[in-house]
Amino acid sequence: MATKPAIRSTELPPEKLRWRCDPARIPYDTTAQAEPIEGPVGQDRALRALRMGIELAAPGYNIFVCGLSGTSRGGMIQKLIEQLQPRSEPGPDRCYVNNFKNPDRPRLLTLPRGQADSFKKDVQSGIDFLRRRIPQVFEGEPFQRQKGRIVDRYTLREKELMDDFTRRIAREQFALGHMQVGAVALPEIFPVLDGQMVPIEDIPKLVQEGKLENIAAEELERKYEQFRQEFTVVYRKTLTLSRELASELSYLEQEAASVLVDGFIEELKEKYTATHVAEYLEEVRHNILDNLDPFKEREDEEEPGAAPPGGEILPKMSTPERDPFRVYGVNVLLGHNEQDASPVIFETTPTHANLFGTIQRSYDSRGVWSSDFMDLRAGSMLRADGGFLIMYALDALTEMGVWRTLKRTLNHAKLEIQPMEMLFPFGASALKPEPIDLTVKIILIGDRNLYEIFYAHEEEFKKIFKVRVEFDEEMEMNDDVIRQYSGRLHKLCEDEGLCPFDRTAVAGMIEYGVRLAGRRNKVTSRFVDLADLAREACYVARQAGETPVTAAHLRIAREARTERHNLIETKIREMIAEGTLLIDTEGTQTGQVNGLSLMEIGGYLFGKPVRITASAALGKSGLINIEREANLSGQLHDKGMQIIAGYLRSQFAQDKPLSLAASICFEQSYSGVDGDSASSTEIYALLSALSGLPIRQDIAVTGSVNQQGVIQPIGGVNEKVEGFYDVCRVRGLTGTQGVLIPAENVEDLMLREDLIAAVAEGMFHVHPVAHVEGGIEILTGVEAGSRDGRGQFPRDAVFGRVDERLRKMADTLKQFE
Repeated sequence: MATKPAIRSTELPPEKLRWRCDPARIPYDTTAQAEPIEGPVGQDRALRALRMGIELAAPGYNIFVCGLSGTSRGGMIQKLIEQLQPRSEPGPDRCYVNNFKNPDRPRLLTLPRGQADSFKKDVQSGIDFLRRRIPQVFEGEPFQRQKGRIVDRYTLREKELMDDFTRRIAREQFALGHMQVGAVALPEIFPVLDGQMVPIEDIPKLVQEGKLENIAAEELERKYEQFRQEFTVVYRKTLTLSRELASELSYLEQEAASVLVDGFIEELKEKYTATHVAEYLEEVRHNILDNLDPFKEREDEEEPGAAPPGGEILPKMSTPERDPFRVYGVNVLLGHNEQDASPVIFETTPTHANLFGTIQRSYDSRGVWSSDFMDLRAGSMLRADGGFLIMYALDALTEMGVWRTLKRTLNHAKLEIQPMEMLFPFGASALKPEPIDLTVKIILIGDRNLYEIFYAHEEEFKKIFKVRVEFDEEMEMNDDVIRQYSGRLHKLCEDEGLCPFDRTAVAGMIEYGVRLAGRRNKVTSRFVDLADLAREACYVARQAGETPVTAAHLRIAREARTERHNLIETKIREMIAEGTLLIDTEGTQTGQVNGLSLMEIGGYLFGKPVRITASAALGKSGLINIEREANLSGQLHDKGMQIIAGYLRSQFAQDKPLSLAASICFEQSYSGVDGDSASSTEIYALLSALSGLPIRQDIAVTGSVNQQGVIQPIGGVNEKVEGFYDVCRVRGLTGTQGVLIPAENVEDLMLREDLIAAVAEGMFHVHPVAHVEGGIEILTGVEAGSRDGRGQFPRDAVFGRVDERLRKMADTLKQFE
């Protein structure tokens, strides 16, 4: 029967169950004495990559930042760039002005940094000056005298033409008068009969009445047609004179206004010397002189809707007419102060309009919309010119049209401002502004999976995002980490008015960071998780009226956090205690083992014991994964089952075939099962079923296995151990209960203080196991056994019993067939 195990007990002593940070290592009494530290800790690799990315100005060296998800990475990177103070060429000022030759193609003016706003003011003040002075010039005596002479000359010539015609027709008893047609009086030729002008239409009536003979009437009508043709010639000559008068008056006005306009334009050209600015100003000069009518009205003249003296203000009706002086406006899209540093913009809402700008619509009183150069609006891309633009990669990918436009802009280094056409059902604007040359460094923030998706499926991504900056979520544990943690805690307390932390609390925070990292020689770099615990510990201390924060406050805060999140865990423990969920914590059973699974609900991890059973019979089906048959098994769990089959073949099928039909099941599991951390547990259950040896139910097992039977490390070891301990504690500790864990996970242990106390008192045990043989010996109390020189296992050993059972199965199946 059973013999004592060949392997001595490997139970871990209490000091091996948790790494402790000695408070004496903390060089401060409280964090108030530490030097405040801001920014990420332990990220030298990422900071080197980030520095190279922001300082290298070659095309395509934009940056993709991975890691540290769940933290405020955008704001952190913005601060990092500002602290690094990279050398970059500041971007110039940009403004759009009217294109007088083609209004649908607004002209871009690029001005030296700090000049756009002054240029706009100078142009506006110049236009205002012309609006005041040009009416004064036109109303002045010299101009009026010259204008009067020109008007008199043309009036005289027109009068001579009309007088000559009037005299000629008077000799034939005709006169020139006016006929009222609606509201308009038109010049007309009238026969004169008995001293009265008679309309030519009344002549037939006079013939009928006998007042005029037919021959005389016909003569009058003939002469009327002749004079009418002559009057048409004369009238055309008067229209020609009117056009010549208007042209000469226009030339006079241009001559009079050019002194003012030329002075205004030349002054601007001396101040703003760029060639393209001078070309634009020349177009302004010609347009003003060719369109002087708006300048003739005084600025102080009452507008429609203005209040008369002592009267009420009347509502001003909007009209489709735009301000005639709008064409001389300057739309500053990007203006700077000369001392402004390179911009670092964090765009939290990267819609198409917010990033690339848009063209707004102006509506008149009839609801008709229009757009011109003054309706152009800049986005974050332009505001970041000469600097850096930070945004989240997922937003850029999911916002309509953003990723496509971003690729095009970065590939060509040119920005075209256009609205999102698909958003406007009534058609897009016909405006096509001149493209803007951009020098901007884009920093996308995402996770590793998103980076891999971009890299694998987006050909242009690898050309325009050549720098990958990856923030690690853990770092080496050393004395420098203690200094950085203390400094970050000081900065947090300073910014949020928290209580200082004493050295025991700092040590507790570091231990918590080690547990989050999952390895004793590592500590988490996700300070955001630690900051939440620090705030809660400060709350506990203030509730108790104590300061500074101590390790006791920290422990209470952690227990309170667990209580806020572990309702489901508590319910599961209650169901186990009540017997609803079948978990044994005492006795022995054949083919049955307590496994340890890991559950996560709302970010809270906890271990949950689960009963795993195995049964074996004669057959050829091999291993049957009941979870897979029920479509509840994940790919990793399926792989674990194949590894178990490989282990059985390598261990027991070298001299005979496996004539086995065995099934393995997670009992009372009604959701999916994945991962291979229970593969060692499944092997133990199967070995028990084949050997007929019962397995201790007061021990739970976790650990994956390979085909050679080596127990491999798993994740969540602390939560799994604590989960089974809590079940045993609720049911009552017997002094024999414990867990089997992979030996490689010993360095990951950061168990709770109450569990460590139970181990110290001999009420709970943690056994590290490196191989299947060691685990099965602890669970059965029987030696596993190894092959002798003849290749045979000892008959009473576990493996000897299994080998014998499998040999009998093979012989029986052979005889049966």
